[in-house]
Amino acid sequence: MKPVHVPGVGDRLWQRIPADTRQIVTVYGDGENSPDSTLVLYEKRGTTWQRGGSWPAHNGKRGWTTDHHEGDERTPVGVYTLSDAGGLLDDPGTRLPYTQDEDAFASPYYWDEAHWHDFDYVIAIDYNRRRGARPDDPTRPQGQSKGGGIWLHLDHGDGTLGCVSVPETAMEYLLRTLNPKDKPVVVMGDRAKLKL
Repeated sequence: MKPVHVPGVGDRLWQRIPADTRQIVTVYGDGENSPDSTLVLYEKRGTTWQRGGSWPAHNGKRGWTTDHHEGDERTPVGVYTLSDAGGLLDDPGTRLPYTQDEDAFASPYYWDEAHWHDFDYVIAIDYNRRRGARPDDPTRPQGQSKGGGIWLHLDHGDGTLGCVSVPETAMEYLLRTLNPKDKPVVVMGDRAKLKL
């Protein structure tokens, strides 16, 4: 029997979710050109998906795209695995492979102070990256022009360059809850595209 769908996710994206996935981070964008969204964690119990937590979030400054390119300031729509984490701070107790590195995850000194803690914690979204590598690994299997370095990270109060950002409490919860044995994925996009 096919499990109940996660609310707001249509057949097109649902079919891309691996059958053995038991954790889905869903990012519901407010609109195609909006930086505002809501992140909800769902976990599979039996044949149904139960809502875990929900938090306000931000995505790309210019919204969402199905054809992401370096520098477009949009977040790629799709289904992506979540396999690696890291940050400036010590591992908060995640089961994901975690890289703590003050140099690699430090925000550039010339960034506005509001962004200095963006990468205290990150979870790599496996868009145009090599799974199993550190989140900051520069490898881009589809080429540099398709962009990369798309992460879940701490929120700074407005849109991102393509990542999804959430409050620190949400990042800590996700890091402690996501489990590689549950094959976690993120399903993300503006609400209209998610429903297709």
